[in-house]
Formats: sequence, C-alpha cells, structure tokens
Amino acid sequence: MGAQLRVYKRRIRSVTATKKITKAMEMISAARIGKAQRAVAASTPYADELTRAVTAVATRSTAKHPLTSENPNASRAAVLLITADRGLAGGYSSNAIKASLVLAERLRSEGKDVVTYAVGRKGVSFYGFRDLAVAESWTGFSDKPTYGDAKLVSAALIEAFTAETGGVDEVHVISTKFESMLTQTAVDARLLPLKLDEVKVSEESSAKTEIFPLYDFEPSAEGVLDALLPRYVESRIYNALLQSAASEHAARRRAMKSATDNAGELIKSLTRLANSARQAEITQEISEIVGGANALADASRGSE
Repeated sequence: MGAQLRVYKRRIRSVTATKKITKAMEMISAARIGKAQRAVAASTPYADELTRAVTAVATRSTAKHPLTSENPNASRAAVLLITADRGLAGGYSSNAIKASLVLAERLRSEGKDVVTYAVGRKGVSFYGFRDLAVAESWTGFSDKPTYGDAKLVSAALIEAFTAETGGVDEVHVISTKFESMLTQTAVDARLLPLKLDEVKVSEESSAKTEIFPLYDFEPSAEGVLDALLPRYVESRIYNALLQSAASEHAARRRAMKSATDNAGELIKSLTRLANSARQAEITQEISEIVGGANALADASRGSE
C-alpha cells in the first residue's frame, strides 16, 4: 500500500505542475486577445474603404487591369493557408487545414492546378510531413503579425499572379475569422482577381434616382489601379492575419482553460484515490497491531 500511495502522490505533483503551466498560458492568451481584437477593429475600416475605392475605380472606368480581369481559361490557382506557429490551440490550425483541403479539392474538380502558400509552422509541417509541395512559406509571426509581414506575403502572391509564365490565375486565402471568444470559423475567400461589388437597389429606393459621383483619374485610371490594388491586397492579407491571430489566442485560451479544468478534476480524483489508499494502509496496520496483540495474549494464556 505504501508504494501505491507514493505513486498517487507523484502523479498529483505532476498534474499540479501541468495545471500551473496551462493556467499561465490561459492568462497570457486572455491578455493578448484584447490587443488582437483592437488591431482587427483598427484594420478593418481601412481595408473596407480601400476595397470600396478600388471597386469604384474599376467600375467607373473602362480601364482593364490584370488584377481585376477574369481569366475564362483559368488553369492554376494559389491558396494561401494561414495557421499557427505553435500548438496547444485546440482545433484552430486543423480547421484551417481542413478548409484548405476542401478548397483545393473543389479547385481541382474545376480543372485547376493548386499552388499552396503557407503561413505558420503548423501548416508548413502538415504539408511537409505528407511530402506535398509548398511554393513559399512564412513563419514566426502568426500570433503577432505586422503590416510588414503582410507586405512580404502579398508581394509573393502578386508576383505569382502577374507573372508572364508559370504564374497563377486566381488567389484564394484560407484564414480564421474571429466571431466571438467562443466561435472562430475557418473561411475561404478569393482575393484575386478582385470581385467587383454590384450595387443592389432595394425596393424602397428603386423609385429614387441615385446620383453617382463623377470621377476624374490622375494620371489615368490604370495608374490609379496600379497604385491601389497592391495596397488592397496588402490590407486584405493583413486583416486576415490579424483575424487569424485573434482566433488563435481565443482558441488557445479556451483549450488551456479546458486543460486547467481537467487537471483540477484529475487532481481531485487522484486525491480521493490517495486518501483511500492511505486509509486502507492505516486499516491494515491497525489490523496487524490488533492481530499481534491477540497473538501475544493467546500465548500468555497458554503459558499459564
């Protein structure tokens, strides 16, 4: 019984140490979520306004630009997968990877070759372990991306999209959208060529005459698109990186809270088992003492 009690105590110490680690990681993630949410909130209006500006230039002019022109014979598509650099974040990275596989299968069913780009060590490791080709990868900033990181990623994608030979005809992004502390959803979006938003007129306003602004482009509509579209790609990728970072922190906080709670329940269970083992050991010792006393008493009566 003494050996069994030592085993339980050793396991309790081990689980207690693990609980301290998971609790610390939970608190760190909780502290970083707020900053990540503020970064998302700050970048989203800029990305939305830039998208509207690019859409306005593309729809209010006759300019043809490779980043807005659909290729009816598209044969190659790039998929940018955004995952985490570190684990212990529940199903955050695996959900994004599953979404990328579903998207890749759909693109292949349309007769397109898929070229994969990856952000985060988890995505890179997934493709590397299965000997699947990755055109380019970036790691080390998944939990705290900067605009400079987004520029590096977007530059590679724009270069591939505008290449004369060996390039791609479409660019898709798989990221994780932060919806709430409990909900983060893996989403895919086509980044290039730009899908021009159509103006939808409601029934209430259909009778009203809508006056559109007049645009004057300097030096030209093509020049404006040349300047705006790279910024559009950068802002969209930056927003996707920030959304994914906030989702990663939220997923890790939830996973670490669950691990901490499970560790607490395991400690309670092991404590009960240790108490039972100690009680059984005490009972056995008492039984041995009583048995020895009875044996001595019987021996004393026999000698008389």
